[in-house]
Amino acid sequence: MKLIVGLGNPGIEYQFTPHNMGFLAIDRIAEKHGVRVINRHCHSLTAKVKVGEVEALLAKPETFMNLSGMAVRELVGKYEADPAKDLVVLYDELDFPLGTLRIRERGSSAGHNGLESIMGALNTQEFVRVRLGIGPEHKVRDGAGYVLSQFKKAQYETIDLVLDRAADAVEVILKEGVGRAMNRFNQREKDDEV
Repeated sequence: MKLIVGLGNPGIEYQFTPHNMGFLAIDRIAEKHGVRVINRHCHSLTAKVKVGEVEALLAKPETFMNLSGMAVRELVGKYEADPAKDLVVLYDELDFPLGTLRIRERGSSAGHNGLESIMGALNTQEFVRVRLGIGPEHKVRDGAGYVLSQFKKAQYETIDLVLDRAADAVEVILKEGVGRAMNRFNQREKDDEV
């Protein structure tokens, strides 16, 4: 069983905020597969999907962002998953412009509290990440305030496109492997910049 975990904060007040891009991406994947992420276990809302021949569990931890590791550790234990092979984490990346998507196989948290929590709970940096850019057009003084503020209507189209790309990227990761997904999705952004 592959574990596809999106990071965010539970609660309607956080639903459409930049910090919840991971949750929004999980919802988009679920929508494409005709399921709803509503089953509760391991401190998460979950749904099972089949992508090609691969069975996967979509999960949105309900522990709040800074304690995401508690839920992810439970999921990894319950499904006897190997984080390096079976775990994909989708989350917001303040350092990338809104609409950017980048895939990595490992690395530091770069100060992202949800990622730090997961790395601490699993005692590893070895798991796939899909980083979803949320950076504002202009520099903000209060990064925490920005990530917890509501998206603006002018941003909806860009968000919609990147959520579709995130769902496609996860599908490629599951069907063809992370290397192919990185080549396809990370390269495309380089092409877009030219």
